[in-house]
Amino acid sequence: MTIKERRRATEGRVRAAEDAVARLKEGFSGVGITLPSLRIDPVSCAGSDPASPLVDLGRCNLDTVLRLSAVLESQGLAGHDR
Repeated sequence: MTIKERRRATEGRVRAAEDAVARLKEGFSGVGITLPSLRIDPVSCAGSDPASPLVDLGRCNLDTVLRLSAVLESQGLAGHDR
């Protein structure tokens, strides 16, 4: 793969990650949750690993954790059985 092809592939993965982060922010917003640190990890964008870039869900306070848990529980998505 040429440098130009690798650059294009990386740009495509970064765009896909940006779209995914935007969708996640919108989804969280719809249930009243904000993760202020939600972003693409900029360091992971530099690599050629197919799993990159990584999305950093970030840190959140206890209230946010409890609200996330409540949303998952209300949707039947909580637990380790799955």
